[in-house]
Amino acid sequence: MSTIRVVWGSASAPTAMASYDAALADAGVENYNLVAVSSVIPADVDVEAVGTAPDLGPVGDRLTVVEARATTAGPGRVSAALAWARSAEGPGLFYETAGETDRDDVERRVREGLAAGQELRDWQFADPQVAVESQQAESGAHTTAVVLAVYGESEPIC
Repeated sequence: MSTIRVVWGSASAPTAMASYDAALADAGVENYNLVAVSSVIPADVDVEAVGTAPDLGPVGDRLTVVEARATTAGPGRVSAALAWARSAEGPGLFYETAGETDRDDVERRVREGLAAGQELRDWQFADPQVAVESQQAESGAHTTAVVLAVYGESEPIC
C-alpha cells in the first residue's frame, strides 16, 4: 500500500522564487521536480500528515503533488491550506486554497471547497482533516507558504 504524505512549510527570501524554494525546503521536498495533479485520493492509499517529508528518493526525481501555495512581497501575510476527507468506500478528496490572507480565512475557504466537492459525489465521507501554514511577510522580503499532499515516492523524470 502506498502513502500520501501531507507536508507544509514557509520561508522568506530576497525573491519570490527563492522564498518558494525555501518553503519547499522547510517541507522537505526542495530537491524534487513537482508535478501537480487534481485532488482525488485513490482508495488503496493511506494519508498521513507528517509536516516534513522523509527522504522520498533521488534528487531530481519527479514527485506527484496536490499543492496549496501563496507568495507575497512584504509587508503582509500569506496562508495556504489543504483539506481532505475519505469515504467509507476508500477514495477521497483533497481541496486546496491559498492567498494573501490569514489562517482562519484559508481554513474556512478550504473547508467550504471540500464540502462543495463532497456534494458532487455519491460517497459517505468521514470528518475532514485540515493542514494550514501561515507566515507574516516582513517589509522588503518575499514570503511563501505551502501545503502539499505528496503521492508516494519519487520516480525518475526521464
